[in-house]
Amino acid sequence: MTAAAHSERVVALADLGERLSALRLADAAALGAMRASLKQHGQLSPVRAFERDGAVEIFDGFKRLRAARLLGLRDLRAVISEVDVIDATVQMRELHAGRGLTALEEAWIVRALYRDHHVSQGAIAAQLRCHKSWVCRRLVLVEALEATVQADVRLGLLAPRAAVLVGALPRGNQSAAAAVVIRRGLTVGQTAMLVRELVDAADPDARAAVLARWGDGRRPARRGGRVPAAHGIAETIALDAAAMQRSAGRLQARLLATPLATTGPVADVLRKSLGDLDGVLRALSHTIAGALTQAVVP
Repeated sequence: MTAAAHSERVVALADLGERLSALRLADAAALGAMRASLKQHGQLSPVRAFERDGAVEIFDGFKRLRAARLLGLRDLRAVISEVDVIDATVQMRELHAGRGLTALEEAWIVRALYRDHHVSQGAIAAQLRCHKSWVCRRLVLVEALEATVQADVRLGLLAPRAAVLVGALPRGNQSAAAAVVIRRGLTVGQTAMLVRELVDAADPDARAAVLARWGDGRRPARRGGRVPAAHGIAETIALDAAAMQRSAGRLQARLLATPLATTGPVADVLRKSLGDLDGVLRALSHTIAGALTQAVVP
């Protein structure tokens, strides 16, 4: 992304568009704080915008715009950058890199670049100055998450971090799990426990029982108490191996039950992710074979 020329001017609120606001979350508490700041101190910094088809579109400053409307203001100061919609979308992430954006918001930005503007994953990685695997993970995150769950996040009913956890479930189970999280007011930690139980459930009846128990407010049964932390390298290796066996078993079952060709628009993303995993597993298999050979006592 190259530096773009820009100018600052006063723009009427009615002339400020917010098509890109769908890529950001609207937090009620943050909006209230912005409204109070505008009322007491006035506009401290201009919004950022670009011109498109004769209209001025904001890409940074949505809270200022909405707070100004609530206060009945007529205009705002805006920096108008000479960029197109792709560069504006990239800047939405760049302006908040390392702070301010949730993983889900970053995923919406990546999806917009990839699906709406047909930018390749490699080009997205270059423009966002991140690794291609990060782009792939963000795409998998948002495209595996049901639209109803994303709507719950936009409405402020579900925390973004909780939604990311729910996204680990098959699409057919996400809405029901999110409904339990919302109805019971579960914390992110409790949501992680719920999702873990649902992932480990063997069949639909078992998953329904888990949802019913959590929905009734009953805590999950503790089977054998808390697993003690590993204290040595041998225990760490054993625990890692056991965890990988469980994950590998679940992944194998899902791949056998769901051909990639049936996963729709996310298929190419899954192929890339599985290809990366295949390389890691091949390298690990070679390392394990060497470790086992060394372990043989003559």
